[in-house]
Amino acid sequence: MTSVPVRDMPDGARFPVRVTPRASRSALAGIHGEGSEAALKIALHAPPAEGRANAALIEFLAEWLHVPRSSIEICAGEHGRKKTILVRDRRAAEIATAIESSMAVAHK
Repeated sequence: MTSVPVRDMPDGARFPVRVTPRASRSALAGIHGEGSEAALKIALHAPPAEGRANAALIEFLAEWLHVPRSSIEICAGEHGRKKTILVRDRRAAEIATAIESSMAVAHK
């Protein structure tokens, strides 16, 4: 199982992320922290100004998880680096598998 805590909720799956805006490119950047404090690290090319990083995060996650942008919601941390993401109509196991697969590819 992934080290990022992904939880099933009635409306989908939630998991924590930590974003780094103004990166050279948008990409998964690993895992930040350990245990219940672990979060998926995501580098975003967009700056944090005027909500552009949040929009870029939603776009990135939707593309990565192959879901519509409307399925992704930032439910906590809109103005900070640490955020909680809700992916509607997906189960925690699906998200955990996507994280594990992406981390395995990144470490090859």
